[in-house]
Amino acid sequence: MDSDKKAFLKALTKSLGRVSEAAELLNMSRQTHYNWMKLDEEYREAVESISDKALDHVESKLFQLIDGATREVVAGDEIVTIKDSPNPTACIFYLKTKGKKRGYVERQELTGEDGKPIVIGIPDKI
Repeated sequence: MDSDKKAFLKALTKSLGRVSEAAELLNMSRQTHYNWMKLDEEYREAVESISDKALDHVESKLFQLIDGATREVVAGDEIVTIKDSPNPTACIFYLKTKGKKRGYVERQELTGEDGKPIVIGIPDKI
């Protein structure tokens, strides 16, 4: 793999897979990256690996929110650790995306007037 591709992969890693940011860091075209993706299987596999790592990173942040994130703040002369409450929205999101087999899905029922079937009329002439 040539040095330009290696540099782009390094920039992609640094940017957690954000192509625009990596291209800007190297003053390259986004299209160059997409051309390499089409033509070079080794490059494409490396990019997919970076994307997986970025997804793992974001999932770890989601789990921190689910558990209640921990953060440090300065209080006077001390650094104090604060643990937030679990984030209900993060819990709901996780269940809607990963808990579908257990019934955590949203469905909408579409019915006609007074719960009757929907009637679709197609005009004879347009």
